[in-house]
Amino acid sequence: MTDFLPRPAQQAVLEYTGGTMGISAVPGSGKTWTLSALAARLISEGCLQQDQEILIVTLTNSAVDNFAARIEGFLRHQERRPLLPYYRVRTLHGLSHDIVRDRPELVGLDSNFQILDEREANAIRDEVAAAWLRVNPYALDDYLDSELDEGRRDWVRRQPLVEQVKSIALSFIRTAKDMQLTPETLRRQLDTLPLPLPLAEMGAAMYSDYQRALAYRGAVDFDDLIRLALQALRSDDDLLNRLREMWPFILEDEAQDSSKLQEEILRLLAGPSGNWVRVGDPNQAIYESFTTADPRHLRQFMSVADFPQELPNSGRSTRSIMDVANYLIDWARGEHPIIEARDALDLPHILPTPEGDPQLNPPDAPEGIHLIEIRFTPEAEILAVADSIERWLGQHSEETIAALTPRNVRGFALNDELRRRGIETVDSLLRSSSSTRFTAGALGNILHYLADPGSARKLARVYRVWRRADRGDSDLWKQVEATAKILGGCNHVEDFLHPGPGGDWLDDLREQDILSGELDQLEEFRLVLSRWLKTIELPIDQMVLTLSQELFTSPNDLAISHKLAVMLRRVRNMHPEWHLPELTGELAVIAKNERRFLGFSEDDTGFDPDKHKGKVVISTIHKAKGLEWDRVYLMSVNNYDFPSGMEYDNYIPEKWFVRNRLNLEAETLAQLEAAFSRDAYEWYAEGGPTYEARMEYVRERLRLLYVGITRARKELIITWNTGRRGDLQAAIPLVALQAFWKNK
Repeated sequence: MTDFLPRPAQQAVLEYTGGTMGISAVPGSGKTWTLSALAARLISEGCLQQDQEILIVTLTNSAVDNFAARIEGFLRHQERRPLLPYYRVRTLHGLSHDIVRDRPELVGLDSNFQILDEREANAIRDEVAAAWLRVNPYALDDYLDSELDEGRRDWVRRQPLVEQVKSIALSFIRTAKDMQLTPETLRRQLDTLPLPLPLAEMGAAMYSDYQRALAYRGAVDFDDLIRLALQALRSDDDLLNRLREMWPFILEDEAQDSSKLQEEILRLLAGPSGNWVRVGDPNQAIYESFTTADPRHLRQFMSVADFPQELPNSGRSTRSIMDVANYLIDWARGEHPIIEARDALDLPHILPTPEGDPQLNPPDAPEGIHLIEIRFTPEAEILAVADSIERWLGQHSEETIAALTPRNVRGFALNDELRRRGIETVDSLLRSSSSTRFTAGALGNILHYLADPGSARKLARVYRVWRRADRGDSDLWKQVEATAKILGGCNHVEDFLHPGPGGDWLDDLREQDILSGELDQLEEFRLVLSRWLKTIELPIDQMVLTLSQELFTSPNDLAISHKLAVMLRRVRNMHPEWHLPELTGELAVIAKNERRFLGFSEDDTGFDPDKHKGKVVISTIHKAKGLEWDRVYLMSVNNYDFPSGMEYDNYIPEKWFVRNRLNLEAETLAQLEAAFSRDAYEWYAEGGPTYEARMEYVRERLRLLYVGITRARKELIITWNTGRRGDLQAAIPLVALQAFWKNK
C-alpha cells in the first residue's frame, strides 16, 4: 500500500487531528483509500490509548472488507506496527448489534435474543398485510379508481391491492421504527385524534400484528436493532461513556445514505468532543426509495462542520465522460423544468487528477460517447444493444463491459438475448446467489456439538454439516439423511467415538446390515471427529481457524472464518468468564442473521469488474454503485424509468388502480407523521404527500442517472425505449445531454 500518494485534496483530509469534518467526494475520488489512510495514520501516530479503537461505519459488507484490508495494508509498512488492530469497521447494523448485545437488558431483551432472518421477517410482514386485507376487504375501496367496474375491483382486491398493502406495511413499519414509535405509543396517539386517519390506522394495525409475531418468537428485526441501539445509548450514561472512551474517533463512509437514526447514534457516540469525519457524495444518494436514508443529513452536517473539505479529483473516467456528468449537474441545477427538482444534484464538478498523479485519467476519447436518439421499442433496444456488444467484444476481450438497467426485468431480457447468441454474461448483480454457504452456521453447529460431545442429536447435525457438499445429489442426500437419523438415535455416543473391544457401535450396524453403503463414510467421520475434539483445548480463535481449515476450501468461507475467529476472540476478551457453550451461542446468533451486517454474506463480499474482462456484466444501476467498467451501456432512459415531474410522466409508485394517481404509500406515511403534529387535519392534505413523493422520486432518478454515467471509464452508450404501449419519450435529462453533446 506504499504506492498511495495523496493528492492535495486528500492530503488536506489526512492532516485531520480532531473535530468535525464533512467531506464531499465525487465518484472515483478515492474516498475509501483516503479514510483508510487517515485511520492508519491516527493509529500509527499513537492517537489511541490501549483498548481504544477507531470506529469506521460504512454502508455494505463488502466495504467492511475493503476498509479492513486497506488499513492493514497501510499498517503493514509501519516501522512500529501495533500488535492490536486498534480499529473496528462496521455497517450500521453491525454497530447496532455490538451496542445492543453489550447490554440487551437495557432495551428489554433477553441475553439470548434472536435477530429475525430477513426472509422470515418479510414473510411475516407479508402475511400480516394479507391478513389485514382479508379481514378488511373493502377498507380501501374509497381509494380505488371510480372507473373500475365491480369485477375489476374484485380482482384488484385479490391481487394488485394485496401487493400494494404489503409494500405499505414495509414502509410504515420501517418509518415508525425510525420515528422511535412502538405500536402502543402509536395506538395511544391515534386514539387521541377526534377523527380517524384511515391509512395510518391500517399501518398501525399491521405494525402491531407484526411486532406481536416478533415477540412471540423472542426476536427483533434489523430495523429494531438500530432503534434499540439508540435507546440503549440514551438510557445508560455508563454504557455511552464507555463506548465514547473506546471509540475516540468516528469515520463514516457513504454518509449520503445515512438515516436520521444513524446520525443520532453517531452523534451520541462522538460526544461533545465531536471527533467525527463524514465522507460521502449527495449526488450518489440513490436509496431513498428503499430505506429511510436522506442526503439532507450530510448536507446539513457539511454546512456546520469544523472542517468542510472536498475530494473533487477523479482518475476514473475520460474527460468527455466527466463533461457529460458535470453538464448533468449544471443542467439540473439551472435548467430543470421543475424548480423543486433543481436541488437534486450539487457541486463540486468532477475534476481530472493533477499531473503526475498515480491514477491519471484515461486518454480522452469523445468518439466513445454515444447518446442515442433512436426511438427503440423495448424489443428493438435489446437487439440493438446486443448487436453493439457482440461487435465490440470481438475486438476488446481484455476490457471490461457492463449493461446497466433501471430495473431487473430489462436486465433479464438482455441477459437472455446475449446468452442465446453464445455471449458469456455475468448476472450475479441481478440476482442473489442461491448457493450461499452458511459458514457461520456450519462452524456453529460443530462448536455446539463439541461443547456437548455426548449428544447424539448434535452429532447427527454435525454429520449433515460434514456431508453438506452432497446436497446437490438428491439420491446421495437421502442416504446422508438416513445415516444422520440413525446417528441421532445412538444411545451411547461414546461407543461410536471411542470404540473398545466389544463396544464399537459401528460393529452393531454391520451385524444388522444397516447403512452398509455409508459405513466407510462413518469410519472417516469418526476420524475427523477425533481430530476436532482435540481442538477443545485451544483458545477459541485458534479453534475456529483450525476447524475451518478442515471444513472449507473457498476463499470466501476461509475469509469469513477468519472474521468469526477475530470476533469471538473479542467476545471472549469482553467476557472472560464465558466458556465454549456461551461462545457457541454467540456464533449461533451470527449464523442465523448477523452475517448480513457483520460482513458474512457471500452476496455482498465485493464484486471486482476486472475479474470479468471479456464478459458482459449485467446489473441494475443501483447494484453498480461503487463499480466501474471500460464500456458502459445505460438502457431504458425514458420518462417512465427517469421521470422529470412533467404532467404526462408516469411514476412507478403510483398505481393505475388508485384514484387521482395517489401514491398510497406516501399518503400513509404522511398520515403517520400527521398523527404527531399539532393539528393533524390541518397538517395533512390528501394529494400533497403524493406530489412531494413524486418530487423526491424525480430527484433520486436524476442522481441515479448521474451514478450510471459515472460508472464508465472510457466509453458510454445511453439508449431509451418507448415502452410496451409505445407512448414513452426519451427522459428530459437525456434530451438535454444529447443537445449538449451535439453542440460541444
